[in-house]
Amino acid sequence: MLLTSIKRLKSMGIIGMNQRNFGLVSRYNPRHLYPLVDDKLKTKQLAQQAGITVPKLLGTLHYQHDVKQLKNILSPYQEFVIKPVKGSGGKGILVITEQAHNLYYKPSGDAVRLTHIERHVSNILSGLHSLGGKPDSVMIESLIHIDPVFANYSYEGVPDLRVIVLKGYPIMAMLRLATHASDGRANLHQGAVGVGIDIDTGEALHAVQYGDPVYHHPDTRKSFHDLTVPHWNKLLTLAAACYEITGLGYLGVDIVLDRDHGPMIIELNARPGLSIQVANFAGLAPRVAAVEALIQVDPDPRVRVEFSKKNFAAARNLFRSRRKISQSLQRSLSLTLS
Repeated sequence: MLLTSIKRLKSMGIIGMNQRNFGLVSRYNPRHLYPLVDDKLKTKQLAQQAGITVPKLLGTLHYQHDVKQLKNILSPYQEFVIKPVKGSGGKGILVITEQAHNLYYKPSGDAVRLTHIERHVSNILSGLHSLGGKPDSVMIESLIHIDPVFANYSYEGVPDLRVIVLKGYPIMAMLRLATHASDGRANLHQGAVGVGIDIDTGEALHAVQYGDPVYHHPDTRKSFHDLTVPHWNKLLTLAAACYEITGLGYLGVDIVLDRDHGPMIIELNARPGLSIQVANFAGLAPRVAAVEALIQVDPDPRVRVEFSKKNFAAARNLFRSRRKISQSLQRSLSLTLS
């Protein structure tokens, strides 16, 4: 059975870690460009210079002695998000939705005091959540308000969309939905749901939690069958334009849909993971080959998006057909990419 599963995965064009590292990351991403995306402040500045909407920056902290400024920085705002500048995987992010009577309230309703936030910020500065454990900086941003279309598809967190972009062409997309198990974070390894999205239409194709197929949100019980991401063409065009912004040929673009401001880029990743293949139940290899076969990259992101929509459209009614896929094959796919 295992041999059959491996053969099936190869036939699906699944890319593994070695192929990603050497055939995509090393080939298309010059190392000197990594700081542009590993540092979220630099990413924000790049996006702003390109006219792309990003969450508003409310404040920054760079040194331990800056922690004493925290109360004054936070006092004008009822809601905010605290992030490590060089964090990854959603680690170290603290969301506050209200402050009153010297208490700060999380999305769960739990209240914490300023001392808790100061300790959290101090841990970020010391490098607890940064890549490589190096000393880090703190950024405080405006809170994103979830688009109503996702109101029943996430639990105490804001869904985000991950788009894989190769040489400026969007080749695969996944919606990440927070759950109780993921503690309100859109992190698949912590229990968030990954929903594969059709590049052509923005429709949900397939969904997984912990590598296993799911057909509704585990907390809200809302079915994924009718889920369609709005502003789809604009989202894909934003993702495609990040090729020019960064110069990186293999890129993960993370986008949120804000209730008031629409699509906003929140993060770029020079080493995007491969679990997006699990969520889509499809391999990246055929799409990579299609882009690499092009003689030249079209300079217009909108033209590149149309190429992707035409060439990477998925078969319809996948949610119905995926029920027939064996769970053992699904787990083999998940283990291959972990």
